[in-house]
Amino acid sequence: MDASDFAIGQRWVSHSDTALGLGIVTDISGRRITLGFPAADEERTYAVDNAPLSRIVYQIGEEIETFDGTRYEVRAVEDLGGVLMYHAEILAGEGEPSEVDIEQISEVKLAGSVNFSAPHQRLFAGQFDRNGAFRLRFATLQHLDRLRASPVKGLIGTRTQHLPHQIYIASEVARRHAPRVLLADEVGLGKTIEAGLILHYQLQTGRARRALIVVPDSLVHQWLVEMLRRFNLRFSIVDQGRYDALKESEDDVDALVNHIFGDDDAVNPFETEQLVLCSLDFLMNSSQAQKDVLKADWDLTIVDEAHHLAWSPEAVSPEYQLVEELSAISEGLLLLTATPEQVGIASHFARLRLLDPARFHDLEAFQADEQQYEAINRVVQRLQDEGADIQEEDRAALKAWLGDELEPLLESDSPRQSVIDALLDRHGTGRVLFRNTRAAIQGFPERRVTPVSLERPAMYQEQAFGYPGLTPELSVPEEQWLADDPRVAWLEKQLVALRPEKVVVICARAETAMALEHYLQLRAGIRSAAFHEHLSLMERDRAAAYFADDEQGAQALICSEIGSEGRNFQFAHHLVLFDLPANPDLLEQRIGRLDRIGQAETIDIHIPYLENTSQEVQFRWFHEGLNAFSRSCAVGVAVQERVDETWQQALGGDMSVLDSLIADSSAETARLKALLQKGRDALIELNSCRQDVAETLIAGIEEEEGSARVRDYMMEAFDILGVDVDDHSEQADILRPGERYQAGHVAELPEEGVTVTWDRQHALVREDMAFISWEHPMVTSVMDSVTSSGLGKAALASLSVKALPAGTLLMEAVFTVHCPAPEALQLNRYLPVSPLRLLVDVNGKELSAALPHDRLNELCSNIRRRTAQAVVPQIRPQVETMVDHAERLSEPHLEPLKEKALAQLEARFVPEIRRLEALKKVNPAIREEEIEYFRTQLEAARKAIGQASLALEGIRVIVTA
Repeated sequence: MDASDFAIGQRWVSHSDTALGLGIVTDISGRRITLGFPAADEERTYAVDNAPLSRIVYQIGEEIETFDGTRYEVRAVEDLGGVLMYHAEILAGEGEPSEVDIEQISEVKLAGSVNFSAPHQRLFAGQFDRNGAFRLRFATLQHLDRLRASPVKGLIGTRTQHLPHQIYIASEVARRHAPRVLLADEVGLGKTIEAGLILHYQLQTGRARRALIVVPDSLVHQWLVEMLRRFNLRFSIVDQGRYDALKESEDDVDALVNHIFGDDDAVNPFETEQLVLCSLDFLMNSSQAQKDVLKADWDLTIVDEAHHLAWSPEAVSPEYQLVEELSAISEGLLLLTATPEQVGIASHFARLRLLDPARFHDLEAFQADEQQYEAINRVVQRLQDEGADIQEEDRAALKAWLGDELEPLLESDSPRQSVIDALLDRHGTGRVLFRNTRAAIQGFPERRVTPVSLERPAMYQEQAFGYPGLTPELSVPEEQWLADDPRVAWLEKQLVALRPEKVVVICARAETAMALEHYLQLRAGIRSAAFHEHLSLMERDRAAAYFADDEQGAQALICSEIGSEGRNFQFAHHLVLFDLPANPDLLEQRIGRLDRIGQAETIDIHIPYLENTSQEVQFRWFHEGLNAFSRSCAVGVAVQERVDETWQQALGGDMSVLDSLIADSSAETARLKALLQKGRDALIELNSCRQDVAETLIAGIEEEEGSARVRDYMMEAFDILGVDVDDHSEQADILRPGERYQAGHVAELPEEGVTVTWDRQHALVREDMAFISWEHPMVTSVMDSVTSSGLGKAALASLSVKALPAGTLLMEAVFTVHCPAPEALQLNRYLPVSPLRLLVDVNGKELSAALPHDRLNELCSNIRRRTAQAVVPQIRPQVETMVDHAERLSEPHLEPLKEKALAQLEARFVPEIRRLEALKKVNPAIREEEIEYFRTQLEAARKAIGQASLALEGIRVIVTA
């Protein structure tokens, strides 16, 4: 390079410091040259013969930007005495050329900032990377293609067990447009997990972006923890504290007044976050919050404990009315309840009415339909009996329901299943109601209850009955009750007797749990850990991890009521109930921490209670009246409501009514359970878990998770992005930002580091470790960062093989399909982003078959950066020629890709649209907007694919040595 290569006004970039931006030549003096860098407001002087500079020449079709921010597309380039004149067309707002004349833009007017999108321009500007970055980019594109086309996308990597009924419901519901369903599994079957899986799927696939969860006040923390720990979804709680903080942060009195009185410009807390969690109790107590939540747009709203929303034809509760308004403004709606019909047919209808008011508008018509479903159920149950012939009366009923479709179904390879499948499609509530039962699912452990009757100490004389009698220690000094409460001494002896078995101890209040844990740890010498609401999430994680450790961990975990929410301790099978809750559902939640599908041991429930107190009343009522210790009791709350007066009387100390309370409760429990059994809808239960479909999905998920691909990929990324990795244990590593760490590329990597596991089973036991999968934010952030940045877009390497003479140039070019379209269209399922790889020489010969990518990786070596910077200007003409060759060779690949994508698109959408159109004639639960959604999707996808093009995504220039 000499002085004749430069002219005042030319634009160059510095190899050694690309952050300076686009420089402009301001002075040439002998063998020295001076450049100003407007973006960095700096000036640099270089020796001409070794200046680390590259000339910037934009090509036809590329974008340029002037100092005033106007963007143009280059149509022609003219050299005027060494300074370039671009003939360019101004761009409209969305990157489309406008209908104006061509303008002449001198390179002197170009903006100081520079961001080269074309890989070869990055190379010429010195913005190239080492081999590893190019390999990472190529691997990222390959993995994205596979994952986006995967039938289990959205279901990978959640910290949950692979239970067929949960996976099936999640897949079936989440694939719908704006799903509106009632999740009504029995207690212990995981409705929260099902809702989380559906939400996770919808967010991962772009079908939802904004979600609202409304729950009872007591469940806010449980949902917050579940969504974060199991699905990596960070919800923001909106409560009164949030509003109080908002008021305090207002800058002036006028702004505060405007907000209080509902000014349209006031901050709406429900609109500042994408994922919001709040309690129904708070919404009911705040008229401003009600207004704000109804102003926000929601793609998906989830309402837990929906059976508490009271409705009848004569009266509508305020809670129901609010959820009804929320339902009207939300695209999707998930209602959760374990007791859909327990409190009556009208209440069940009320839930369905929220989901689809057009379909469920008349209670009497619904009751008539329900009677027909009972007849359908009887026929379905007989069809499931392969040993029994199809009776004439059944055939006649089927003919009435299925019409002319019946005979072809009976002549198919699997006539009974075909008929059942057809009935499922037409079933009135089959698309909006999902319910699995413990009896149908199986796999739950047995329960064994061991009550221990203890003499009431004198210090509890005043607190023997009523609600205080359930937790009498709260009104006595800590030192006194720890010394004299017989439950404490019993617990110490019991833990010693059970050693080394793990034991979960649950009591109602945090104060009790803390006192017990201190006593056991410091006075009794028993390894224990406390778990309560006064601990931070990190402290709870540590306590849970200490308890889970088999070798040096705690024997006992002493929990407050919060210990029965949101955590899985099924590696233990001993449960001590230090006290008993008033609510039967809370009791089931406590037991449910251990009584879960997959629990290999019988659950031993130890219950120390004080004689002649409300503890004895509660134990006998639970045990003899509800049988709630030995079996799950889904009707407990309903029974409690019916015997509430007598129960309150007995709890208050009137032991004369205890026997009648138990007898009445037992009879009512049996009656309600019989009603539930009689009302079981065989079609709904069949449609709530189709085992064959679920097993196929689970196999797909486990195939993705079981391979080492995600760990191998992330290890390569960590090496390039400067993340240090240390071994922790088998299946676990410790990640920390290293000295070369590039902040912003890796989400959820704290400065102090994080421990991660790559194995699902390990993650289920060690909840203190992050479970890394393809859909974990850490992985998705790396992949997004690679594809959206220039990392690895251009690389320079050397290659030494005998077959190629020294100085030979090769270029490995990577193309992807460029098809701008909304993410919700999910076009990547049909139009792959899988990289099209070509390897060309200067003569345009295509060599990719002779030198595959993996083999080239083995043979290529990095070139020292200083050497590479000297080489690039010399090979620029050849590289430009090879880029032209590669683009020409890539063109024939586009049309076959588009044709294949269109064929897959038609095969996916057209049959489903026809099926839904036919079903709508016989099943009013099929919504017209759902069919229209598929039609719109199909048309938009056709248009987008028609406009697809191939884009050069990366190049690796190889110089043979």
